Amino acid sequence: MADYYGLLGLDRGASQDDIKKAYRKIARELHPDVNPDPEVQNKFKEVTAAYDTLSDPQKRQQYDMGGQGGFGGGFGGGGFSDIMDAFFGGGGNRGPRPRMRQGQDALIRIEVDLNEACFGTERDITLESAVICQKCEGQGTANQSAPSMCPVCKGRGETQFVQKSFLGQVMTSRPCNNCSGYGSVITDPCRECGGDGRVRARQTINIKVPAGVETGNRIQLAGRGEVGQGGGPAGDLYVEIVEEEHEFLLRDGDNLHIAIEVSFAAASLGTTVAVETLDGPVKVEIKAGTQSGATVPIKGKGMTRLRTTHRGDLIVHVDVATPHKLSRDQEKLLKDFASSRGEKEGDVKIKGHREGLLSKFRDAFGR
Repeated sequence: MADYYGLLGLDRGASQDDIKKAYRKIARELHPDVNPDPEVQNKFKEVTAAYDTLSDPQKRQQYDMGGQGGFGGGFGGGGFSDIMDAFFGGGGNRGPRPRMRQGQDALIRIEVDLNEACFGTERDITLESAVICQKCEGQGTANQSAPSMCPVCKGRGETQFVQKSFLGQVMTSRPCNNCSGYGSVITDPCRECGGDGRVRARQTINIKVPAGVETGNRIQLAGRGEVGQGGGPAGDLYVEIVEEEHEFLLRDGDNLHIAIEVSFAAASLGTTVAVETLDGPVKVEIKAGTQSGATVPIKGKGMTRLRTTHRGDLIVHVDVATPHKLSRDQEKLLKDFASSRGEKEGDVKIKGHREGLLSKFRDAFGR
């Protein structure tokens, strides 16, 4: 016979309150939703069986006298339904189910700007979720009372009935409608939570957003989700990142892109311009003869790569501005300039797709 007191870490003189506290503590660690390891699940079943027996005065008395703590006799203490279960695989969830349940996960979304996504940030968020009832400490009962045995199923959590089949009359079981399968009923529920063991409340949580996040990334906060029924362990909170669009910087993975416009003269003669980055203005050299559509990379001024200190590049796309209107003197100067280069009116050079401006931008922006 299993040592139920040993499984819960108790001695035989433990009170009902000691039994509840011991079970709650162990169940939080061993619950299948928290630790899916098969060996741990078997341990959880043993601990639950110990609690089901010791928390019921009649079952506990029978156990202390050397019995197994269940009901029924013959066939090893089970009954005809147990024999049918052995042949047909039924009864997988026999016995009362625990009131304590694993809480659900929760999901929220927060917006971050490009600067926060690159360097990381902290954010205090306020949300409403299920938290443990402080008045009854998750027990669901008022005045430190305890659930009483269900008068319908006598603590089994299920009721049995006989139905006809090709084998004749067969006894089957189903969860007790009176106690919903718990084997006990709360006759004096907590006024605060109504017997659920949890209440809805607003709470503020500090979230650390790591450097390098982008839209769709999720931050997992273990145990910050919804508290489970009966004061069960809380689920996890997932924070999904939504990155706001920047005014002039375009993100492409770890790299950033920016478009600037320089005059025809500056592109021809070369110049130095100040380009805005996430780190502030940076001087960029535009070499003489730069063509429209050319790119100038600035190393290490892009986005931080998630979970590293490495940063991508900032790619500067240069657009050479062509004057819309010229004075007579300017027009004459340009004609003289073209003539000095041997250029003739109507001259044109056909360029392939790989040389064109459109393909350069497609390559740069992944389109």
